[in-house]
Amino acid sequence: MIIHQFYDKGLAHASYAVIRTGKMIVIDPARNPQPYYDFAAQHDADIVGVIETHPHADFVSSHLEIHQTTNAVIYCSKLTGATYPHETFDDGDAIQLNDIKLKALNTPGHSPDSICILLENEEGKETAIFTGDTLFVGDVGRPDLRENVGNITAKKEELAKQMYQSTRQKLMTLPKSVIVYPAHGPGSLCGKNMSPDLESTIGRELRENYALQPMDELTFVKTLTTDQPFVPHYFGYDVDLNKAGAPSFQQSVDNVSRINAETPLEKDAIIIDTRPKQQFRSGHLKGAINLQNGEKFETWLGSIIKPTEVFYLVADNTADLDMFIKKAAKIGYEKNIKAGVLIPAGATETSADLNLDDFKTDTDKYTIVDVRNRGEVNEGMIFKNGISIPLPELRDRLDEIPADKPIVIHCAAGYRSAAAASIVAATIKQVPVYDLGEVIVEFAETIH
Repeated sequence: MIIHQFYDKGLAHASYAVIRTGKMIVIDPARNPQPYYDFAAQHDADIVGVIETHPHADFVSSHLEIHQTTNAVIYCSKLTGATYPHETFDDGDAIQLNDIKLKALNTPGHSPDSICILLENEEGKETAIFTGDTLFVGDVGRPDLRENVGNITAKKEELAKQMYQSTRQKLMTLPKSVIVYPAHGPGSLCGKNMSPDLESTIGRELRENYALQPMDELTFVKTLTTDQPFVPHYFGYDVDLNKAGAPSFQQSVDNVSRINAETPLEKDAIIIDTRPKQQFRSGHLKGAINLQNGEKFETWLGSIIKPTEVFYLVADNTADLDMFIKKAAKIGYEKNIKAGVLIPAGATETSADLNLDDFKTDTDKYTIVDVRNRGEVNEGMIFKNGISIPLPELRDRLDEIPADKPIVIHCAAGYRSAAAASIVAATIKQVPVYDLGEVIVEFAETIH
């Protein structure tokens, strides 16, 4: 038997292949199905099934495309309300993969339709469990993503109660030796306290996971619903897209228009400039948003841009443009790209440079905007006179930023402040807008 984990750091997403004597099951596949095809070919296996633990919010799954390409059966809970061809997979159901068995456990909590998949080896021993977004290493799935989307909606408090029962009645009763394979790792917004490790055991989670410690239901609900991270704009859209099934990955990417660098862009259009910030600062298109490459590009794209908005995607070269289109497609945003374009010669807008000495001497001469997340701000403001506006909310709250003094934007390490400074500078023209950037790390203790 082979169990293989595929991990996408950009979305902190783990998917899996289980192979037994030439037959392969894929669990929670990413948008691009090619790695699963390649792995099957490498091991001379046929993909016979795809299991969805729930309709995912943070990425688009290729379950429908894999079915259409390989004729593999898609399995999901009957509660999903899936409109793609599928077989239901709930408590009491099992998939026989030659002499091993994959059994469904209904584990609502992260979503009303969540399942986990318990693997029994050829000897009938429970050896591993694929927990989707129910149980992570060090955490459990947040319960607040299905209040308004999906086939079944539920308030976060109700889902937290269901998570309490799912963990206590289903998962915590398993043998301590059972290996835990979750759908997400650190950095995912589907939880708040994930370990850097990408697998665990039931025994380790019983010892170390805060959510599995002895507590009554009321305490659990309060703990689980407190201090969850922000919800990106695209999450609800992806739930609905996954419930229906997404179109072919490569065809969708190929369908994105690429235009000549000198083609005039539509007036007042949203422009996402993916180049490194130093290149952006030296010359960019008017009103462009600087969203650089990085491990979380997809998440920030879907947090700043709404699913109903279209945008031009600007890159430095053809290879980068293709890469960013594929990254956008991972969250279903390839359809939002009006066109991809290489940076034109007319990109001559420049960004203001901050005089650090002057800023350190008297920060009161500046309006300081802190674009870190609420959880970070709750641990303390870096500047006592700062205004807190998290980056995902910035475009809707620009009118809260006074324009009577120069504006300085900061985050924690510089990635978010680059995007935020470009957003603010595109709207507020009366005063300079500066990006404090990674300098905040050096000066945090000296510039209060």
